[in-house]
Amino acid sequence: MPMETLATTAPSAVLEANGAEILLDTLLACGIDTIFGYPGGAALPLYDALHARPQLRHILVRHEQAAVHAAEGYARTTGRVGVVLVTSGPGVSNTMTGLLDAISDSIPVVCISGQVATGVIGTQAFQECDALGMSRPVTKWNHQVRSAAEVEEAVRKALHIAATGRPGPVLIDVPKDVQLERVAVVPPAPAPKAPAAAVTTLSLDDLQRAADLLGTARRPVLYGGGGLVNSGPDACAAFTALARAWNLPTTLTLMGLGALPASDPHFLGMLGMHGTVEANLAMHHADLIVCVGARFDDRITGKLSEFAPGARKIHIDIAPENINKVIQVDAALVGDCGAVLRKLLEALPAQPEASRLDAWWKRITHWRASRCLDFEPHATQILPQRLLSQLQQRLEGRDAIVATDVGQHQMWSAQYLRFEQPRRWLTSGGAGTMGYGLPAAIGAQVAHPDKTVVCVSGDASVLMNIQELSTATQHQTPVKLVLSNNSYMGMVRQWQQLNHGNRISHSWNAALPDFVALAKAFGWGAARVTDPAELGAALDACLAYPGPFFLDVHVVQLENCYPMIPAGRGHHELMLSDTEWYRDEGEVPASA
Repeated sequence: MPMETLATTAPSAVLEANGAEILLDTLLACGIDTIFGYPGGAALPLYDALHARPQLRHILVRHEQAAVHAAEGYARTTGRVGVVLVTSGPGVSNTMTGLLDAISDSIPVVCISGQVATGVIGTQAFQECDALGMSRPVTKWNHQVRSAAEVEEAVRKALHIAATGRPGPVLIDVPKDVQLERVAVVPPAPAPKAPAAAVTTLSLDDLQRAADLLGTARRPVLYGGGGLVNSGPDACAAFTALARAWNLPTTLTLMGLGALPASDPHFLGMLGMHGTVEANLAMHHADLIVCVGARFDDRITGKLSEFAPGARKIHIDIAPENINKVIQVDAALVGDCGAVLRKLLEALPAQPEASRLDAWWKRITHWRASRCLDFEPHATQILPQRLLSQLQQRLEGRDAIVATDVGQHQMWSAQYLRFEQPRRWLTSGGAGTMGYGLPAAIGAQVAHPDKTVVCVSGDASVLMNIQELSTATQHQTPVKLVLSNNSYMGMVRQWQQLNHGNRISHSWNAALPDFVALAKAFGWGAARVTDPAELGAALDACLAYPGPFFLDVHVVQLENCYPMIPAGRGHHELMLSDTEWYRDEGEVPASA
């Protein structure tokens, strides 16, 4: 993903500076304008230098994990690198879940951690920890700076690694004495805007083979993932152009939503475990799958031996290690999604045969007729499906950004919310991190102060980082939190019901707080709604509120999220409810 930078003015010339000053000035020179962080003893020289640089905005979070999630929200909605600043010991150890989330979903984040002085490293000094050893599995690169003279180079390298290739997190560990060490300096020069990522290993033979496969397919499916969003709007535009020019049925992963406008008639809905009937059956019966910026992960493939049994496969991905890792493919095009798609479009004939996919679209239209996301509204209780469909109605035309936490509400959000552009959808896909949603929404709101930013959460997830209500109040970020409150860890409870004999073991939240009182205590507007007839007005009031607002929506407690491909099944076996299945061609739902 090309790194995008901001225009900045280089700081005034100085004869010498300490490591902390050099680090912050390098960030400014490279276009960084925002840091998410939390101070502590080993990072105090950095915070002291930050005090003299008001042009570098610092967002004080209440937990270091939340700092990374906020930086992720900032990065994913802007295409820039998110930057985190924390102290040593528990400060940096608290970031590990966030860094895992960022590497799982390919989000560019640079984490700068303070460290004890070099002279006491290895002595179990106060708040010392092995930041490099701890972070190695969850970063693309990490490095401990040992002198102020190497700070600038390390920062520039970190920003470059985070943003290029398959994006992801990096960590720079900076001992306290290095932060204080003074050296002669030349003011850091502004970093040039990085060129578009080059296609590095694209074989012309593979390109022609892919074009030939697409040109002869009669049941193709175009399948896009989060790599498209990471590559940028131009890549999503090329993906959309391919779908439209070749009349391709198109599906997206959870992380890819928005890469193709949801209103486009080629869009079949989300693919995978909680994807639509039409997306999953099209994948199962395809004769060609064109995978762009996705990794064939287990939530997409289901039972591997039954995944797309009659399909040839083209895989476009920037990371060569992802090719043939899970699924063997017939043509591999390694490079940036946008660049490869443009090359593929050039290699294809200008006009495909007009009627070649008519029979295929007829089958897909039959599957669409199942209307698998329809629901019957409950007279006296709020269904979570109704909550999300009514929220979608009220977000139409707002160009809103939506973040979610993890669980049933996340899947319902992916099913019912419709995104017309990339970088409007924030969720934790690879790591499935509860507590992601609120700080990610705050990070997005910081980056886009004039946009509507909504966090959809669940009662279990929101408690993971509930303290960030305070961050939103302090920094005046008017995020709207819509809580789907069912008093359970909903997805855990659903799996316990379906896979573990309905033995509900420790997934009931028996002592939930009064969320309205709690939100108001943090300075938020807040309300509760339990009546379906009052839901619309409550959502309107939430979205119209001038500051942050917490809407506690009490939903049906034991509602399950469908469609669902159960564990160990293929795409042709979908549960539509607790008792109904859509099997194989599925002319009509069959009783379980």
